[in-house]
Amino acid sequence: MPKLKVLSGKDLIDIFSSFGFHVVDQTGSHVKMRRYNDGDKQTLTIPLHKEIDRGLLKAIFTQGSMYTKDQNLHKYFYTE
Repeated sequence: MPKLKVLSGKDLIDIFSSFGFHVVDQTGSHVKMRRYNDGDKQTLTIPLHKEIDRGLLKAIFTQGSMYTKDQNLHKYFYTE
């Protein structure tokens, strides 16, 4: 069974940037990323931590899956 990788906030920004998200705001240690898809505003909040807790990483994966196909994100978040 695949396990979640250890990722940082910077890693997540790079991953979601490759899917068309852009940093639009930063408040403290949290970055807001956004993209527009067919007039629909899609927003993610990413903590800029050196290592994202596994529970939070799973939640970010789930939220990102609402905007991007699960199969496309899976290779970035899980080991084979």
